Amino acid sequence: MTNTSLPKEHPISVLIVEDDPNLGFVLQEYLTQKGFEVTLKDEGEAGAEAFRNGHFNLCIVDVMLPKKDGFSVAREIRAIDEEVPVIFVTAKGMKEDKIEGFTIGADDYITKPFSIEELLMRIHAILRRVQRSDERQQRESSTIAIGNYVFDATNQLLAMNGYQRQLTAKEAHLLKVLCDYKNHVLRRDIALKEVWGDDSYFNGRSMDGFITRLRKYLKDDPSVEITNVHGVGFKLQVQ
Repeated sequence: MTNTSLPKEHPISVLIVEDDPNLGFVLQEYLTQKGFEVTLKDEGEAGAEAFRNGHFNLCIVDVMLPKKDGFSVAREIRAIDEEVPVIFVTAKGMKEDKIEGFTIGADDYITKPFSIEELLMRIHAILRRVQRSDERQQRESSTIAIGNYVFDATNQLLAMNGYQRQLTAKEAHLLKVLCDYKNHVLRRDIALKEVWGDDSYFNGRSMDGFITRLRKYLKDDPSVEITNVHGVGFKLQVQ
């Protein structure tokens, strides 16, 4: 039997926007048991706000929602992130709704009632496609644009206007993680576990020092800033 659970050290973050409390609870509990990190919102405005303030690898959005319908929520998601997968879940099965959903940029569309196991299979299929695309892009280029800077993560180099700075392994690793969450909040615990291996107090103090150094390295481009998100983490903001 195929193991459909995810490795606990690398949880996939999922936003569910579903106003049916029973279905929402079932989806949240089931996906959490399968190793996903799930955020559940029961109306459209709250769902859109959660996406603006968080970082998600996949969104599951009901079409018929109070305050703001699912298509509007998906348009806001697409305005922020053109790549994050979006699955529409709805009781409506009309051809016109499906066309509109895919026009907005949906990756899949599932009609109620549905098998939760089928939804999980669709989620894994989408995530496999995304992973293959990411791996292909990484093979094509190891450089990342950060405003006017060019960051070569493989060779640990940060360059701008012909000037290059050689980064340490930890500086490069931390900057790479910040880039992965560019313009989104990177939680302290995630950064610490990814770069240092655990989120102890002393590693946290060490990370603060590395953040200070990275700020100095990026200070010559006013469009780039690493900001503190009080009590949560950091955000690499690039205009």
